[in-house]
Amino acid sequence: MPKTLAHPGRPNQRHRTRKDLLAAAARLLKEGKSPDMDLVAAEAMVSRATAYRYFPSIEALLVEAPLDGAVPSPKDVFANDRSTDPIERLERAERALHDSVSRNEPQLRMMLAASMERALQADQSNGVPVRQNRRTGLIEAALAPVRDRLTDVTYKKLCASLALVFGTESMIVFKDVLGVDEKTARKVKSWTIAALVDAATKESRGTRRARRDDQR
Repeated sequence: MPKTLAHPGRPNQRHRTRKDLLAAAARLLKEGKSPDMDLVAAEAMVSRATAYRYFPSIEALLVEAPLDGAVPSPKDVFANDRSTDPIERLERAERALHDSVSRNEPQLRMMLAASMERALQADQSNGVPVRQNRRTGLIEAALAPVRDRLTDVTYKKLCASLALVFGTESMIVFKDVLGVDEKTARKVKSWTIAALVDAATKESRGTRRARRDDQR
């Protein structure tokens, strides 16, 4: 039975449904087909109406679909990686995503333009994501060995701050706005990652120390 649109209170399920549509379209493209929305919806086992809630047109879907498997997964990035250093792990994750962005820059620019247009037209009340969130999984996997050292509030702030360093938007800022080369961009990203981790570590220590003092 086809899936229906996820309940507004289930953001993870909505992201999974969107990913299912992208994966279905990518499979069909690899098979040499030129799918319409009905075919993609059937392949993803969702209704046609649901597919259109996530993508306003088949063109918007097909712009992004080829990129679905181009972004490295946390499992791929950290396979056989025994490091527990958060900076080293974040560097590795960011480098993998940076390389993927560089390889797929033209397609990613088209995807970004399409998502910005969808954001202007979307009904924000239905909770349907206009973008697939691929960077957060990499960031959380990189921070996994030190998650218990960070308070919940600081951890969330750190993940959100790192999201500004990872991905297509970062490439746009460095290349289009600042006009710096890739080598310089990588150095600035490395510096930013180290600074953010250091700040988060100090904040968490300070928060826990203050709590202990209050309990005395």
